[in-house]
Parts: sequence; C-alpha cells; structure tokens
Amino acid sequence: MAVNKTINKRTNTHGAMRNCIEYVLRQDKTSELLTYITGPYCHNEINYDLVYRTFLEEKKMWNKDTGRMYAHNIISWHKDEQITPEQAFEFGKEFAENWFSGFQTLVAVHKDKDHIHCHLVTNSVSYEDGRKLHNTRKDLERMKQLTNQMCRERGLTVAEKGKHFDGSQIEKGEVIAWSKDKYNLFRQQVKDSFVADCAMAVLKALENCISKEKFIEKMKQFGWNVNWTEKRKHITFQNQEGKKVRDSNLFKTFHLDISKEGLENEFNGNRKKARDSANRASRSDEELAGYYRQVEAACEGAGGVTGASDGRERRVTGEKSEDERVYPEISGKDTQAENGKTEAILRESRNARRNSEIKRRNSSFDNRTVRNAEAESIASEEQRRFEEQKRLEEQERARAARRRNKRRSGPEL
Repeated sequence: MAVNKTINKRTNTHGAMRNCIEYVLRQDKTSELLTYITGPYCHNEINYDLVYRTFLEEKKMWNKDTGRMYAHNIISWHKDEQITPEQAFEFGKEFAENWFSGFQTLVAVHKDKDHIHCHLVTNSVSYEDGRKLHNTRKDLERMKQLTNQMCRERGLTVAEKGKHFDGSQIEKGEVIAWSKDKYNLFRQQVKDSFVADCAMAVLKALENCISKEKFIEKMKQFGWNVNWTEKRKHITFQNQEGKKVRDSNLFKTFHLDISKEGLENEFNGNRKKARDSANRASRSDEELAGYYRQVEAACEGAGGVTGASDGRERRVTGEKSEDERVYPEISGKDTQAENGKTEAILRESRNARRNSEIKRRNSSFDNRTVRNAEAESIASEEQRRFEEQKRLEEQERARAARRRNKRRSGPEL
C-alpha cells in the first residue's frame, strides 16, 4: 500500500530548499546507494551541498530564482508491505522520471522507520525550457492514480479509501496511529467530530507548553474549557456548545496519552528541551567569557613581576601588544617573564577569540563559494547550449537535405 503525499510547507526561500535537501540526504536515514538525481547533474557524488548548488544554478540560468524553490513528495509503504529498499528506490526513480519529466529531482529512500518511504525533492524550474512546476488538484488526483497503477504492475497492495491494509473496513472515528503532521488528512476522515476537534486542540496546545496553567490557558483560546482537579481522576474538556470529552475517551479513540501523568511528562520534556536549547546557544559565549575572566585574574597576579623590560619599553614608545589591545586591563603589566601560566591562558584565549572570528566569517565565505560556483556553472552552461544549438542546426540541415533529395527524385512515371 503506497501513499503519495505532497508536503505543503513554505518553499520560497533558499534556506528552506537547502534544509530539505540536507534532511533527505542525512547519512543516518539513507545511503549513497539509495540516492539518485534525475536530469543534468555533473558531479560524481551526491551530497546536499552539491545538489543544492545544482538546483540553484538551473534557476539562475533561467532567471527564475524567486517564488517556489522546490516540491517535496513522500511515497510511503505500509509496514507490512513486502517491499525492499532497493525496490522502493526503483519505484521512486520511475515515478520521478515519469511525473517530473524535464525537472531535476532528488530521489532518496529512507529506512530509519518501521516502514520504508521514498523522498522526492524536485527543482521548481525545468532544465528543458525554464517553465515553473505547477500541480493542480486534478494533477494530485492523477498523481495518486499513477502511484496505484505502479503498485498494481509490481503486485503491491493498492490503497483503498475506508479500508485497512488487510482490506477490512475502517470504522468511523477509528485512527490506528496519530501524527501531528496528519491533521488535514484525519480531518477529512472524521468530519464533524467534536471529539476530533478536541484531540487536535490538545495537540496544538501541548506544543512548547511547560505547565498545567499554560495548557489550560491555551485550550481556552481554542474554545475548550478544562476541568482538571485533584479530586477527579480524569480530565474533562468542554467546548462552547457544552459537549464534553474525557481524557480516557481520547486515549481509546486516538491512542493519545493525555492523562494527568501523561501531560505532566509532556510539560517536563518541553522544559528540558527549552533548557537544552538555551544552554547550547550560550555555551560558546560563556566559555569565551570564562577565558577573559581567567586572563584578568592571571594578569593581576603577574602585575608584581620585575625584569619585564619589553613591557616597559612598549609603555615608553606607546606601542601595545595584541593582548593589551584586546584586554586593556593588562596594559602596563608583564605578560611574559616567569609566569608561564599567564602565557598559556593568553594563548588559549587568543585561540578562542580567533575561532569565534572564523565562525562569524563562515557565512560570507560560503556565499563567495556559491557565487564562484555559479559563475563557473554559467560559463559551462553557455558552452553546453552552444554545442546543443550547433547539434540542432546540423540535424535541421540534414533533414532539409533529405527533403530536397526526395523532391528531386519524385515519383517514377
């Protein structure tokens, strides 16, 4: 049973395209043997940076480097489907070459989940004529039909609306697995269900929520009052129409553990994530600040050292060392002489400062690299187009010669 899903997210920035390609080609999810590029690709290996630059070069060539950058599709198979990663890879390549003909498409099979799935990331600009990729709702329906047809040709199960993988009927309101990314799909399957509305409101309210009070406040914003007291075992949700849903009902229907204990676990997890993120963001700054504090303390201890003629000579001439310029607190104090500990700390601090400066320059260096690659690509592309035009002209001359010969010969009398 193959499901072909188009990921509907913002795709109008270079960063979004680069991040998508980087995710699809992560080594912990796929391997080089399960990756492929349809259309022109002049590199011997496939990695996210080369694929990103290749897509970007094609856009620049047609002067269409704005708007939608790419399309992202996922073809996934049921966990019980008898299909290997290699078969899924061939499936994805065939689908890309048929449906996205004329567009560069990255194909990669992921096998890190309990079900095999294939990612397709397609450049939004055609390498044949520069047209933009566009899929209507009818195209999405035809895409599904093509996926089902390819499954039939391979003897794979075909997805049927309202039925399980084994062919049994799905009861109304039944959901086997829940995912936050399946809001819209689930919404279509259980229309007009206030229980489903409550489940979606709970999941939205839980995002980044770190306390019971904040959760209750968010649920109220979504139109649900929460009755959560110590005396009652269960949590009850009530909407503006007076309809009530108990936490145990949501667990039975959607397998959502939103009991008191389950919600508290979610709050604790969100708090830990927030702390870890803050720690990662400030760790480098704290380390650098620590070096500065050590330098100041060490230099204060070295202030009484005698015999530092170099330092006194700099004060007379007005020249300052690099350390004195960066750390004005040590000006006039001996940083060499017999205090080896001070020198070691100063070297360590200088290295930390230089590393920080290198990191700040990385982004501009990457931009220069991309620009150089673009210039080289444009030159090679112009040469390719010149050769292609020459080949077409030769073909046209050959066809014209054949037509002239045919007219001269004429029909026999």
